[in-house]
Order: sequence, then structure tokens, then C-alpha cells
Amino acid sequence: MRAGRRVGGEPFVCVRADGPYAYDPDGRRYVDYVMAYGPLLFGHTPPFLRDLDALAARGVVYGSTTPDEIALAERIRLHVPSMEKLRFTTTGSEAVQSAVRVARAFTGRDAVLKFSGNYHGHFDLALQDAGASAETPHAERSGIPRAVVADLAVARYNDLDDVDRHLARTRGRLAAILVEPVCGNMGLVQTQPGFLEGLRERADATGALLIFDEIITWLRLGLGGAQARIRVTPDLTTVGKIMGGGFPIAAFGGRADVMATLAPDGPCFTGGTHAGMPFAVAMALRVLDHLEREPQLYREMDRCARMLADGIRTTVRELGLGYAVVQTESIVDFKFRAGPPTRSYDDQRRDDQRAYAAFYHAMRARGVLLPPSHNEVMFLSTAHGDEDVAFTADAIDGALRELREKGTI
Repeated sequence: MRAGRRVGGEPFVCVRADGPYAYDPDGRRYVDYVMAYGPLLFGHTPPFLRDLDALAARGVVYGSTTPDEIALAERIRLHVPSMEKLRFTTTGSEAVQSAVRVARAFTGRDAVLKFSGNYHGHFDLALQDAGASAETPHAERSGIPRAVVADLAVARYNDLDDVDRHLARTRGRLAAILVEPVCGNMGLVQTQPGFLEGLRERADATGALLIFDEIITWLRLGLGGAQARIRVTPDLTTVGKIMGGGFPIAAFGGRADVMATLAPDGPCFTGGTHAGMPFAVAMALRVLDHLEREPQLYREMDRCARMLADGIRTTVRELGLGYAVVQTESIVDFKFRAGPPTRSYDDQRRDDQRAYAAFYHAMRARGVLLPPSHNEVMFLSTAHGDEDVAFTADAIDGALRELREKGTI
């Protein structure tokens, strides 16, 4: 991803960043919509970056539980009640891997069902047919053991019939259904009505656990995450570094009886020296302080994102391109494919990657930084303002018209 191989050319090298802007070695400023692939909800320099020396002076890592760690867990539970018990990790990959291990320990089963185009980190089970920059279709050539694939079912997103076909194969062995409740790794993909409810019903019917990967959606979609909006309650949830303003912290949690499987009360071990490190926990407490104190920030981000999406729609309509422009809260996306919005990875595979690569470079030349992969989305932050949005909409208009004149689209 950082090499930019999907779009070609020289990779973007960032020497510093401030607010919604990133700067290259020549000092040129770009409006940044990568936002570290989502976690920078407040931009690169959030308002709570203060007294960091004093935080570090307390010690960086202890190897012991801290009062702040307990306070943070209680506050997360307040906003996400399904996380009755939780444990901190350092990364989202660790959080999802740990949740899967707990599900297997609790159910005494091995098989896991996940969805093509979802991204759950870089551990073995998560990579098969994953979205984002992973796209690992050939396990045997990617260092993934055959035994891992044998215990894995990969279904089509938004397709309960396909889920049922896989359930028939894994009947009696299924430990968990793992899903992004809103997908941000094959573009922005909303679930069809009834899809998540159907997964909840199937998990209950088979005795499996339902795991929501909310690494992207928690805090991006509000303090309650996607589950509060959709009103489907999972058994386990994972959340990520967005809670630390980008600092390395993540967590997994869920039903108390399920989490009781964890050591020291149960036989299932997860750990990590930096899990719940005091510096990152302190930053996470500041993030929640800020969001709880300034709820209008969500309305402002949504308003800016709507402005951007409407601007893109105007250009797309005027050029007769037929692209679907989608927006949810502070996430905006469109793909180089005519037709309705993406509903599964099969749709996303029809996206014109060559056109996106040309678009990426045309936007970069205009001072806008996009993710160097067609699977990714545009993330806004509280630091993006109306002038940034207007500048970006104008740049998109110019870039698409340039590509049309060249016959690229």
C-alpha cells in the first residue's frame, strides 16, 4: 500500500502533516483524505494533543493494570453496551484474532465464516479473499497454511443464500460469523436490509457467535458504532486505534459469559506487553472526552461529507458517467463502474483499476491526496472545512473531465 503499486508511479512520501493536510519533501501541501485509512477522526493534529511530555513522564508501559485502563473500559461499555467485558490490544489485527480465538474456545469449534472483501487484519485466517490492500486469493502462495483455509468459509457480502450454502458445509463446526457491519475495504458498502439480522438469526440457530469488526465503524459512525445504528447486537465486537486518535490501541469484548473464557478465569490466553499501554489509554480518554463534549462534530463532518458527495454527483451527472456516489457520515466513495452502489466484492472487482490509477495521479497533481488503492475510501475529519471540500470538489471535477478528454473513462 505505501509503495503505491496499485496506482504506479512514485509513492507519496509524507514529511509532516497538520490538520487535514499532508506535506511532501518539496513542501507542497495536499488535502489528505487517507487519514491513516480512517483512524484520524480529528485530522493529523487533534486539539487534545497537549501536555504529551507529562503523559510520557508517567511511564510509557508498566506491565500492570492502571486505573485509566479500567476507566476507559467502563466508558467504552457505556457507549457500546454489548461489550460487557473487554480486553485491550495494540492493533486491530490482534483484536480480531483474539476475538476469533475466544469464539473458538467458547464454542469448542473451529470453523469461521467471513466475507469476501472484508478486511480483518493480516493474520492467516483474515487474509483469504480479503479486501483493502490484502486481496489474497491464493492461500498456498501467500504463506497461509492449508489447515487454516480448511476451517474457513468465505461468503458473498449481502447474500444470505450464499451464507446458507456455506453453513451447510460447516454445520456443527461453526464457531463464529465474522463481519464488517458496514464495509470500508472494498469501497464503502452498506448492508442490505435484513442481512445483519439474518446473520444474527443464523448464528443463534447454529450455536455460533456473531463478531462485528467495528475497527472502522466505531466512532466513525458515532459513539455507539454501527451496531447502535443498525440495532443488531453481536456477541463480540472489535474496535481500533481511532479511539486513541491514531495512537496504537485496540480492544475486543462482548458477552460476559463469552469473555469469561479468557485467562485468568478461563483457559483461553491473549496478551501483549503494549496492550492497554498508559500513554495510548490516556489519549483514548481524551478522544472520548472530546466527542462527548462536542457532539456537534458529527453533524459538521456529515455536512461536509454531504457537500463533497453532492459535488462529485454533479460532475458525474454532467459527464454522463453513471457512477454511484455513496456517503455515510464522514466517509465518501465512488467507483469507476457504472451502475448501482457496490453490494459485494463481485461488484468491486468490476471497478476499473486503470481509471482509478489515472484519477489518483490527476488528483495528486491538483493537491489532493487519495488512497493509492481502488478498494479504499475517502475519510473526512473534523479538521476538514468548507474550503477544503470546495477545493476537492473542484479538483475532482477537473480530474474527471481530464480523464474523459483523454478517453480514460
